[in-house]
Amino acid sequence: MAVSPAIDISYQTLYSELVQRSLDDSFTSEFSADGRFVAVEVKKKKYWYFDTPSLEGGAQNRRYVGPVDDPEITKRVESFKDLKADLKGRRRLVATLTREAYLPRPLLMSGQVVEELANAGFFRLRGVLIGTVAYQCYPGVLGRRLDAIAMQTGDADFAQFHEISVAVGDTLPPILDVLRRVDGTFREIPSQTDGRVSTQFVSRDKFKVEFLTPNRGPDDIAGKPVQMPALGGAAAFPLRFLDFLIRHPVRAVLLHGAGVPILIPSPERYAVHKLIVGSRRKEDRDTASKAAKDRLQAKSIMEAMIANRQQDDLAGAYMEAWDRGDHWVAAIRTSLATYDDQFRSLLDTELAKGIRNNGGEPRDYGFDDEPKETIAAGPK
Repeated sequence: MAVSPAIDISYQTLYSELVQRSLDDSFTSEFSADGRFVAVEVKKKKYWYFDTPSLEGGAQNRRYVGPVDDPEITKRVESFKDLKADLKGRRRLVATLTREAYLPRPLLMSGQVVEELANAGFFRLRGVLIGTVAYQCYPGVLGRRLDAIAMQTGDADFAQFHEISVAVGDTLPPILDVLRRVDGTFREIPSQTDGRVSTQFVSRDKFKVEFLTPNRGPDDIAGKPVQMPALGGAAAFPLRFLDFLIRHPVRAVLLHGAGVPILIPSPERYAVHKLIVGSRRKEDRDTASKAAKDRLQAKSIMEAMIANRQQDDLAGAYMEAWDRGDHWVAAIRTSLATYDDQFRSLLDTELAKGIRNNGGEPRDYGFDDEPKETIAAGPK
């Protein structure tokens, strides 16, 4: 089994720099010099908000910024006056990373949609980019090449916790207006269970945008759209297992334009989640190909993390999912059984090691007690 190839450390450094500079620039573009940041306590936790004077001289306009305990947010709040935008420099970094390091660049439509939603405040309101467009960011995050075949997509998926959408006290502009800045042919697809709201939007060229939220309620509400106060009039489709995926997201940058600062699932959660959903799609030609793509993405990320010696992080996510119950375990087992013997042997060795390092017993998580010889676990 070939080891997931590493990206040269100099390009990894440039990618990390671009993540930081893109977040800096998002502050300079979203917040003006005539306002001020304030820390507001909500349910015993503090959050940053940005207050600007009302044009009519009334109450202040207040926008959500982020949690005070997020060091990346607080650092920029405290140094806001010193932040300077540098679009030209960022564009040069993106060009270097895509043309010289061959890091994946999204399709033009994908990049434009994500950029417009970012500019509208979606990620500031703690939304998370998921799906294959997010997968395209993991080579930069992990510093390793991933399977390119698994990067093809014609849609973009976005997720947010319902409780966050309610609690932030802020909202995007109307979603359809945002999307029509990219393509004027975008239209709503009314929900089949409630035609008054939409969770999906599609362009004339069939590019689809969908909003999702975790479904942790009873089965009788499954499939019914959830009203999302922060999403500019859009609802979100509730999905099982999604709360696991989007908890504790990580910062990344989409290599489009001057770089788009985004939130994506942590790679270990993304990989384990793909194991789960890859075994639960209904059996038909289209969904069978999607299931294969899910498992390929999971495999590629797991190989990269093992090569990086990040098996402890991967094992932690794996253990959390396994401990969620029988449905989760069955889904994981089903997907793992589809892989070849070499890759399963690699997981037997490296995940078992990670489980031990996390204080668990491998046999409690479907692995043998005795470690096997590691196959292609990474460079010595």
